[in-house]
Amino acid sequence: MIEPGLSASFAQAVPSAAERAAAGISGRRAHRRRPRANLAPSRLGAPISPTTAPMALGLPGGRAMKRRIAINTGGGDAPGLNAVIRAATLSALELGFDVWGIRRGYEGLFDGDFVELTRERVRGITHLGGTILGAASRFDPLRAASDGGSRAAGIVAAFRERGFEGLIAIGGDGSMRLARALVEAGLPPVMGVPKTIDNDVAGTDTTFGFDTAVAIATEALDRIHTTAEAHDRVMVVEVMGRTAGWIATAAGLAGSADAILIPEIPFDLRAVVEKIARRDEVGRRFSIIVVAEGAASAEAVARELAERTGKDTRSLVLGHLLRGGHPTARDRMLALELGTHAALELGRRLDGARAGQPATSGMVGVQDGHFSVVDLTVPATQIRRVPATGSLVSAARHLGIAFGDEPRGAFASR
Repeated sequence: MIEPGLSASFAQAVPSAAERAAAGISGRRAHRRRPRANLAPSRLGAPISPTTAPMALGLPGGRAMKRRIAINTGGGDAPGLNAVIRAATLSALELGFDVWGIRRGYEGLFDGDFVELTRERVRGITHLGGTILGAASRFDPLRAASDGGSRAAGIVAAFRERGFEGLIAIGGDGSMRLARALVEAGLPPVMGVPKTIDNDVAGTDTTFGFDTAVAIATEALDRIHTTAEAHDRVMVVEVMGRTAGWIATAAGLAGSADAILIPEIPFDLRAVVEKIARRDEVGRRFSIIVVAEGAASAEAVARELAERTGKDTRSLVLGHLLRGGHPTARDRMLALELGTHAALELGRRLDGARAGQPATSGMVGVQDGHFSVVDLTVPATQIRRVPATGSLVSAARHLGIAFGDEPRGAFASR
């Protein structure tokens, strides 16, 4: 009897009672009830162990299976991950593929830690933060294995043995570098989906998670304004952005910051001190400074400003707060579209490979308002930084926001 919620292809892959007895697998384990899709990741069902994976996945010793692809999420979490998983899963199912999620990035593939992604499993997850597949650990698939062999070779072999034709890899620039390296090691075609709140993945004009992070940071700045003004304080707020200052620039502009410090623009705190002094002269005895983590630490900036200005100065690090919670409507829509395009593009390329065309990998993204695909080399080798002369920085400068590179006396008349 086929359980409700199990796809027919998976049911075909489950061995008979006689086959299970011969393999030493009990019927109770083989027919574990499927949990609901909106449960926490740890309750999505027991992982498929390396010993039972070949039978459970319909591999040698099992029965015939449909075409199948895998999905994994790499790096840290970002609001919108579950929306991508849902869209990619439903789109791939429509194309006739079975879809399997690899838990904990590539480590799950190494350990045989999979979950079948059915319509039921991805129902009701679009609005949820985090990821039902779990974030990647510190497992490095490119390191040498403990036996001296290649982890990459083992991953490629395991991927092919389990019958996966392709992979949808959701991640940032680091995940794209890993995907490219594994493709070069023989992994079947990969279609990447750019994911990071930092918005620094090359090959796309925006990434999902960024809008949510900016919204959270802007709300924090709104709240900090009231307490800073009440106490005539200088508040230095640090946001994420190790290599690019997109969050700091966007949130600083939207949240009416008085100075923004980002990695792309070398700064001198002398200019920020002048900005604070000018505000004091016109009766605005508080100031808000936004700092990207890659530019400086909020604590160090606050300490230096307190010494130079003599003002009560405090620091605040928003940190991982920016990654949590439900995605905004804009991030949900972007994530759903990216997930859909990734599945459709991967399916098209896999069909082409069956027809004798070269099997190529890539990453979906948005460029000039249109969805496109770039080679994995682009996100793997480049970083998308804030243009120092771009529209965001230009608008901020015209509004009187300091970036720390202004000449002496720049704020005398403002």
